[in-house]
Amino acid sequence: MHSRELGLLLARQLLDVEDLHYGLWDPDLELKLGNLAAAQQRYNDMLIAQLPKPEREVRVLDIGCGTGQLLRQMLDRGYSADGVIPSKDLGDSVRRKVADGSGYRSRIFDCRFEDFPVAECRRRYDVALFSESFQYISPSVSLPILHAILKPGGLLLISDFFKSDAPESTSLDPGFGGGHPLKDFYATMEQTPFVLVRDEDITHRVSPNMELVNDLLMNRIKPATLTIGRYIEGRYPLLARLALGLLRRKLDRVNYKYFSGHRSKEVFERYKTYRLLLYRLP
Repeated sequence: MHSRELGLLLARQLLDVEDLHYGLWDPDLELKLGNLAAAQQRYNDMLIAQLPKPEREVRVLDIGCGTGQLLRQMLDRGYSADGVIPSKDLGDSVRRKVADGSGYRSRIFDCRFEDFPVAECRRRYDVALFSESFQYISPSVSLPILHAILKPGGLLLISDFFKSDAPESTSLDPGFGGGHPLKDFYATMEQTPFVLVRDEDITHRVSPNMELVNDLLMNRIKPATLTIGRYIEGRYPLLARLALGLLRRKLDRVNYKYFSGHRSKEVFERYKTYRLLLYRLP
């Protein structure tokens, strides 16, 4: 199971939400776990607002469609939307979510985007959409595929975080994986036919999510994990010592990344920049 798939399952089980992505936290929305679903819905509404109005058929490819929540909402609003998901289990879950809709029948591609069937989908889509999934694919791989499957005039919509230009610190690991360097991404896009339509920095609207995540990790998950660890150590001391010896380095990395308190709003804003990017293919 990929860490993103695990995150989706944990989001469902711990937070009772269908999306893994960050939410939009504007001043009128109180920062609390009970409002996370509302913040995530604002994020979905923001993405859909970037799409052409479905006054005619608008074909959208949701790349890394997760549980299919955004895909379902695009279908409900009149879009012809397909999805790409590398997990067969999640793909089946998405199919069930969109199966009861009327009208367009979504196709769910169970594959990595690197393995997308370009030949049968050439010039098929009006929009290719990445919602916190662009960071997982090298632009050198994704951009030629996008160029092939988008229609002339088609849109590339990316909503994701990138590595900012902040200097690396030797005293503090930022604790956030993923993200292409923004400067490198800009330089790469300048070598393509894609024309920039919109580039909006929404870092401060999404970074409050870090406070919720950090509170959940430090005040709920960490104490529960320590309690389980103490129980296993007391009941099965030999097994506990053996596991600790074998997994010490991995456990240390996990502990530092998730339970050191570094995953804060301030650290995220220092090392990451969250962008809403829209490009058009001539």
